[in-house]
Amino acid sequence: MIVTFTPNPSIDATLELDSLEVGGVNRALRACREAGGKGINVARACAQAGQPTLAIAPCGPTDPFTLLCRTADVPLKTVPIDGTVRTNTTLSERGGRTTKINETGPLLGSADVARITDTVISTMAEGGADAVVMAGSLPPGAPLDWYATLARQIRKACPGAVVAIDTSDKPLVALSAHLADAAPDVMKPNAFELAQLTDSGTTGRELEQQAARGDYAEISAHAETLRSAGVKEVVVTLGAAGAVLVTGSGAWAATAPPAAAQSTVGAGDSALAGYIMARVAGEAPAECLRRSVAYGSAAAAKPATGIPSPAEIDLAHTDVFPLSTSEKD
Repeated sequence: MIVTFTPNPSIDATLELDSLEVGGVNRALRACREAGGKGINVARACAQAGQPTLAIAPCGPTDPFTLLCRTADVPLKTVPIDGTVRTNTTLSERGGRTTKINETGPLLGSADVARITDTVISTMAEGGADAVVMAGSLPPGAPLDWYATLARQIRKACPGAVVAIDTSDKPLVALSAHLADAAPDVMKPNAFELAQLTDSGTTGRELEQQAARGDYAEISAHAETLRSAGVKEVVVTLGAAGAVLVTGSGAWAATAPPAAAQSTVGAGDSALAGYIMARVAGEAPAECLRRSVAYGSAAAAKPATGIPSPAEIDLAHTDVFPLSTSEKD
């Protein structure tokens, strides 16, 4: 069983356009609404692969979000709150460029945070969970170190479960400050999030460009810093350039199979889902990375929040290779 926790879920509204005319009138070619949020997307990928999964999210019982989860066959455990699930809007152009407009989400009080925390911990304590994925932004009112607090408590409630966290901005920085006693087993920053954690001055775009040239030295060095701080496995997704994995036993890079990008929404979440499913299945690190990149690439080739099924991923053309010791260090 893979449990996911999405503290700030969303209804993902996607409008597909030929091209975006800023300041002008734009007409959508297609529109759709789906249950979203990073952990929800991971659970969707797991469910489509036949992997037992359960998604936990704060949500009112009559919120339209719950119906969208049922439509997507995502097993959902809700924690009732006041307010409604936010709507995130994506403008997706035919050329692959996406523009996202994300709402902040409902305001949580201290009682909400305590009730949600109790639900996550009690669910993990029930046993049977191989992994928990906590992912996404935090809603207003949530403490910035919430992920660190949950990681500590999950360790006690379910010691054998793999703990994975994927977040960004202030919650990511707050988590990084607590790695000494609350490090997850797996972190999945993208290039921009990895850059947030360093003071090197290199931007996320520059890290992606380095990877596209076959230069992984700086990326693997930053990932190794996180690993040395306590994270067992660091998966750095690099967009079209693939990904890098650094563990205690080595470092690997993977390049994505050829595919025409339609929408990047959900690609990183699919990559994390692929990695965790392979990890739970006991695959070797290089194969976990291969599954991750194949899933992320397949998601980017789909419209809207495209979460691929196993039949849609291209493992055969996802190349994985070890990095040298110098590139890791």
